[in-house]
Amino acid sequence: MAAPLTRPAKTPQPRAASPSDGPAAPKSPGGPGARRGQRRAVTLFMVPFFALFTAVTVLPMFYAAWMSLFREESSGLGFGGTERVFAGFGNFTEALTNEAFLRSFGHIAFYCVLYIPAMVGGALVLALLVDSAMARARRFFQIAYFLPHAVPGLIASLIWLYLYTPGLSPITDVLDALGANWNFFGQDEAIYSVVNISAWQWTGYNMIIFYAGLQAVPREVLEAATVDGSGALRTALQVKVPMIRPTVVLTLLFTCVGAIQLFDAPKLVQLRANTMGEDWSPTMFIYTAAFKGHDYGLAAASSLLLALVAGLLSFVVTKLGNRWKAS
Repeated sequence: MAAPLTRPAKTPQPRAASPSDGPAAPKSPGGPGARRGQRRAVTLFMVPFFALFTAVTVLPMFYAAWMSLFREESSGLGFGGTERVFAGFGNFTEALTNEAFLRSFGHIAFYCVLYIPAMVGGALVLALLVDSAMARARRFFQIAYFLPHAVPGLIASLIWLYLYTPGLSPITDVLDALGANWNFFGQDEAIYSVVNISAWQWTGYNMIIFYAGLQAVPREVLEAATVDGSGALRTALQVKVPMIRPTVVLTLLFTCVGAIQLFDAPKLVQLRANTMGEDWSPTMFIYTAAFKGHDYGLAAASSLLLALVAGLLSFVVTKLGNRWKAS
């Protein structure tokens, strides 16, 4: 019996590209070589930052930690020179029991109670006014409010020191003409002088930050609030401010960390307000201990404690801010 005939298999023919298929998709360039090149480029750009950060932040912190473990002691009734001896945590104990150092944190706490609401609140009000529909010449006011921040803090403090001085300042002349007796360098008034200098310098800077956050608020949300009958004030307080909560929290964080490091304004005001003392703020205490008392171990220990307080304060402000944003 003859074997059945088998039909040969057909080889598939390549299909001609149709014009409707469109151009062929390009091959992905993300091969292993390309990814290695990207990693090298990222590393190359990050190396300068980490090198500078290590040189100006990490190494000084380690050096301060090392210095805080020693103290200078004199021998021979002060005539035999000084020698460095190991003190362990003695400098930290001395700083934590020093009334002037602890009192300086109280001064800063009262300063923050006055300064933060005035500066942050003023910056937020100015940003809302500039962002309002009735605002005109917005660019001019942005530059005008920001100009005080362009002045270095030391120069700003010197300018206000002149404006606070009786007989030289036109402000004191006007107050005298009105019968107002205000001593900018008085025991109770000096802190308000310091708050005014800081608020004058930083209000415009934070106003720009708030204004940038307000620009990111969707316009359709504001239009919907207007259609619902919300007035300008209600829209600002119940729509705009809640939508820039992350910006407000970040500003509060930076403000608290900056306030605890306050130095230049009280240092210059203290030149005329003798009741403030040379250790009015923690940084002034550290400066006095290091460069006037030549107690570098105490100064190093105090600076590390100040950094610890700043870190704890940042943690607390961040936690409270996150709760406010989630509410």
